[in-house]
Amino acid sequence: MTDRLPTRGWKAAKKIAAYMKDKRFEPSIVLCSSALRARQTWDIAAPAFPKRTAVEIEPSLYQAGKEELMSRLCSIPPEASSVLLIGHNPAMQELVVTLASEGEQLQSIRKKFPTAALAVLQARISDWEELEPAATELTDFVTPKRLPP
Repeated sequence: MTDRLPTRGWKAAKKIAAYMKDKRFEPSIVLCSSALRARQTWDIAAPAFPKRTAVEIEPSLYQAGKEELMSRLCSIPPEASSVLLIGHNPAMQELVVTLASEGEQLQSIRKKFPTAALAVLQARISDWEELEPAATELTDFVTPKRLPP
Protein backbone atom coordinates (compact mmCIF):
# COMPACT_ATOMS: atom_id res chain seq x y z
CA MET A 1 0.00 0.00 0.00
CA THR A 2 1.21 3.50 -0.81
CA ASP A 3 0.49 6.92 0.62
CA ARG A 4 0.42 8.41 -2.86
CA LEU A 5 -2.78 9.59 -4.45
CA PRO A 6 -4.17 6.74 -6.59
CA THR A 7 -5.08 7.29 -10.25
CA ARG A 8 -8.74 7.64 -9.29
CA GLY A 9 -7.77 10.38 -6.82
CA TRP A 10 -5.80 12.28 -9.49
CA LYS A 11 -8.78 12.18 -11.83
CA ALA A 12 -11.18 13.28 -9.08
CA ALA A 13 -8.94 16.18 -8.06
CA LYS A 14 -8.63 17.34 -11.69
CA LYS A 15 -12.41 17.30 -12.11
CA ILE A 16 -12.98 19.31 -8.94
CA ALA A 17 -10.21 21.76 -9.84
CA ALA A 18 -11.76 22.32 -13.27
CA TYR A 19 -15.15 22.86 -11.62
CA MET A 20 -13.70 25.44 -9.22
CA LYS A 21 -11.97 27.24 -12.08
CA ASP A 22 -15.18 27.25 -14.13
CA LYS A 23 -17.13 28.66 -11.15
CA ARG A 24 -14.36 31.22 -10.57
CA PHE A 25 -13.74 30.16 -6.98
CA GLU A 26 -10.72 32.14 -5.86
CA PRO A 27 -9.86 31.60 -2.20
CA SER A 28 -7.77 34.23 -0.46
CA ILE A 29 -5.93 31.48 1.35
CA VAL A 30 -5.51 27.72 1.05
CA LEU A 31 -5.00 25.68 4.19
CA CYS A 32 -3.72 22.22 3.27
CA SER A 33 -2.85 19.23 5.42
CA SER A 34 0.77 18.18 5.20
CA ALA A 35 -0.26 14.62 4.30
CA LEU A 36 1.16 13.53 0.94
CA ARG A 37 -2.26 12.91 -0.64
CA ALA A 38 -3.54 16.30 0.49
CA ARG A 39 -0.46 18.05 -0.91
CA GLN A 40 -0.81 16.15 -4.19
CA THR A 41 -4.46 17.19 -4.34
CA TRP A 42 -3.39 20.81 -3.94
CA ASP A 43 -0.68 20.42 -6.60
CA ILE A 44 -3.36 19.24 -9.04
CA ALA A 45 -5.77 22.04 -8.09
CA ALA A 46 -3.22 24.88 -7.89
CA PRO A 47 -3.24 25.78 -11.62
CA ALA A 48 -6.97 26.56 -11.30
CA PHE A 49 -6.20 29.47 -8.98
CA PRO A 50 -4.33 32.77 -9.31
CA LYS A 51 -0.62 32.56 -8.49
CA ARG A 52 -1.14 35.15 -5.75
CA THR A 53 -3.23 32.70 -3.70
CA ALA A 54 -1.61 32.25 -0.29
CA VAL A 55 -0.97 28.59 0.56
CA GLU A 56 -0.19 27.21 3.99
CA ILE A 57 0.78 23.55 4.35
CA GLU A 58 -0.05 22.70 7.96
CA PRO A 59 0.98 19.51 9.77
CA SER A 60 -1.64 20.19 12.46
CA LEU A 61 -4.43 19.62 9.92
CA TYR A 62 -3.40 16.00 9.36
CA GLN A 63 -4.87 14.60 12.58
CA ALA A 64 -7.22 17.50 13.27
CA GLY A 65 -10.76 16.87 14.38
CA LYS A 66 -13.74 19.13 13.76
CA GLU A 67 -12.91 21.35 16.75
CA GLU A 68 -9.31 21.90 15.67
CA LEU A 69 -10.42 22.74 12.13
CA MET A 70 -12.96 25.22 13.49
CA SER A 71 -10.32 26.79 15.70
CA ARG A 72 -7.94 27.12 12.75
CA LEU A 73 -10.61 28.77 10.62
CA CYS A 74 -11.35 31.22 13.44
CA SER A 75 -7.69 32.31 13.40
CA ILE A 76 -7.67 33.31 9.73
CA PRO A 77 -6.74 36.99 9.31
CA PRO A 78 -9.79 39.22 8.72
CA GLU A 79 -8.43 40.45 5.38
CA ALA A 80 -8.86 36.92 3.95
CA SER A 81 -12.32 36.89 2.40
CA SER A 82 -12.38 33.17 1.62
CA VAL A 83 -10.53 29.95 2.38
CA LEU A 84 -10.05 26.57 0.73
CA LEU A 85 -9.47 23.86 3.32
CA ILE A 86 -7.91 20.61 2.11
CA GLY A 87 -8.15 18.03 4.87
CA HIS A 88 -9.39 14.62 5.89
CA ASN A 89 -12.54 12.79 6.82
CA PRO A 90 -14.35 12.31 9.06
CA ALA A 91 -13.36 15.78 10.32
CA MET A 92 -14.18 17.58 7.06
CA GLN A 93 -17.67 16.09 6.89
CA GLU A 94 -18.29 16.87 10.55
CA LEU A 95 -17.07 20.45 10.08
CA VAL A 96 -19.39 21.09 7.12
CA VAL A 97 -22.38 19.60 8.93
CA THR A 98 -21.58 21.70 12.01
CA LEU A 99 -21.08 24.97 10.13
CA ALA A 100 -23.99 24.75 7.71
CA SER A 101 -27.35 25.89 9.01
CA GLU A 102 -29.12 25.34 5.73
CA GLY A 103 -28.64 24.20 2.17
CA GLU A 104 -30.43 21.85 -0.17
CA GLN A 105 -27.61 19.32 -0.21
CA LEU A 106 -26.89 19.26 3.52
CA GLN A 107 -28.72 15.95 3.94
CA SER A 108 -26.48 14.37 1.30
CA ILE A 109 -23.39 15.48 3.20
CA ARG A 110 -24.73 14.00 6.42
CA LYS A 111 -24.92 10.64 4.64
CA LYS A 112 -21.59 10.77 2.82
CA PHE A 113 -18.74 13.17 2.08
CA PRO A 114 -16.76 11.39 -0.64
CA THR A 115 -13.08 11.80 -1.36
CA ALA A 116 -12.37 15.02 -3.30
CA ALA A 117 -15.87 16.36 -2.64
CA LEU A 118 -16.25 20.13 -2.58
CA ALA A 119 -18.56 21.88 -0.15
CA VAL A 120 -18.94 25.64 -0.55
CA LEU A 121 -20.14 27.53 2.50
CA GLN A 122 -21.17 31.17 2.64
CA ALA A 123 -20.52 32.67 6.07
CA ARG A 124 -22.67 35.41 7.51
CA ILE A 125 -19.83 36.93 9.52
CA SER A 126 -17.63 40.01 9.31
CA ASP A 127 -14.58 38.42 10.98
CA TRP A 128 -13.35 34.81 11.06
CA GLU A 129 -13.35 34.95 14.87
CA GLU A 130 -17.16 35.08 14.66
CA LEU A 131 -17.38 31.69 12.94
CA GLU A 132 -19.54 29.32 14.94
CA PRO A 133 -21.86 26.34 14.42
CA ALA A 134 -24.72 27.04 12.01
CA ALA A 135 -23.13 30.35 10.91
CA THR A 136 -22.98 29.42 7.24
CA GLU A 137 -25.18 28.37 4.35
CA LEU A 138 -24.19 25.46 2.15
CA THR A 139 -24.33 27.04 -1.32
CA ASP A 140 -22.78 24.23 -3.34
CA PHE A 141 -21.80 20.61 -2.93
CA VAL A 142 -20.25 18.62 -5.73
CA THR A 143 -18.57 15.25 -5.95
CA PRO A 144 -16.30 14.01 -8.73
CA LYS A 145 -18.89 11.40 -9.76
CA ARG A 146 -21.40 14.18 -10.52
CA LEU A 147 -19.02 15.87 -12.94
CA PRO A 148 -18.46 14.93 -16.58
CA PRO A 149 -15.30 12.96 -17.43
